[in-house]
Amino acid sequence: MKKKKVAVVFGGRSGEHVVSLRSAASIMEAIDTERYEIIPVGITREGIWLTGSDTWLSLWEQRAPREAARAVLLTDPTNPGLLVQSNQSPTEWQYQPVDLAFPVLHGTYGEDGTIQGLFDMAGMPYVGSGVLASSTGMDKVFMKALFMHCGLPVASYLNFSRLQWNEESGYWLEQVKTRLGFPCFVKPANLGSSVGISKAFTEEELTKAVEEALLYDDKAVVEKFVEGREIECAVLGDSEIEASRPGEIIPCNDFYDYRAKYIDDRSSLVIPVELGDRLEKSIKDYSIKAFQAVEASGLARVDFFVSPADGSVIINEINTMPGFTSISMYPKLWEASGVGYRELVNKLMTIAESRFQRRQALMFAPPE
Repeated sequence: MKKKKVAVVFGGRSGEHVVSLRSAASIMEAIDTERYEIIPVGITREGIWLTGSDTWLSLWEQRAPREAARAVLLTDPTNPGLLVQSNQSPTEWQYQPVDLAFPVLHGTYGEDGTIQGLFDMAGMPYVGSGVLASSTGMDKVFMKALFMHCGLPVASYLNFSRLQWNEESGYWLEQVKTRLGFPCFVKPANLGSSVGISKAFTEEELTKAVEEALLYDDKAVVEKFVEGREIECAVLGDSEIEASRPGEIIPCNDFYDYRAKYIDDRSSLVIPVELGDRLEKSIKDYSIKAFQAVEASGLARVDFFVSPADGSVIINEINTMPGFTSISMYPKLWEASGVGYRELVNKLMTIAESRFQRRQALMFAPPE
């Protein structure tokens, strides 16, 4: 059987560049090489596309690649693939066919719908959600609006643009004090891995937190503090959707910020977490409903706060391209639910191909 060529795309122009490299390394190790030929495609911090055996290591070590060449995605749906620059002659480019893309890109230009639109233009099947789900899942303002429209429980919040803050900071400070109170969380509207997130206890801290958030995005979101256990659930599927057993994060810091996730390495994960049948079912149902609310596909991780007092549930966010190392929450939740890492990776590629074929059939269906 002829092997399918899968382009694993990693790196990218995002603050989550290193997280992407870690996820991609685990995925490339897990792909069934009897069925697939792996084509590593790295995107540098400057946005340059590279391919070749040296690509991952050169991005990890932040050095010039020795055995990698520049590449561009060929936006020709009749010949999906890459154009790869010859190492011998910069003016010569060779065609590299690609049957499937596996984007392992977190954050801006990776899970925000931009590269998904590029793959759509190229006529190339790809793992994960499409443009709409990726973009709305990345933007916390639109995400929350969709969740509320679908009846999902969301914490009270306010949002404003950089322009609104610059012109009326006093007004927004007063709105936060009267409508949300302290402490509160301040976040960039579009970013992941808890980058730019602060917890503010005073008006002075709130001002600093907003300025910090606006370093990363043109919109800021301020959320009411919710006292609760941090529970996460993994979702898998497309036309048929299933949710994993839930897990719990016990952060080593005041909340699960970037340092707690990637630097301190003292946070603990409880996978699976015993919540009781009724609460676990609610978490799973809410996770699938959130997945459907943004019209996600393939994979997502849905994050919740569960009140220790009465067991009430608040949905925090959905992540349409969660961390995917072998010890990341998403694959560990599926492992606890009976789906191993290698099986999970191959399931995602099968889902991607099926989704592409279904959409192609609809797109080119003859009119009645």
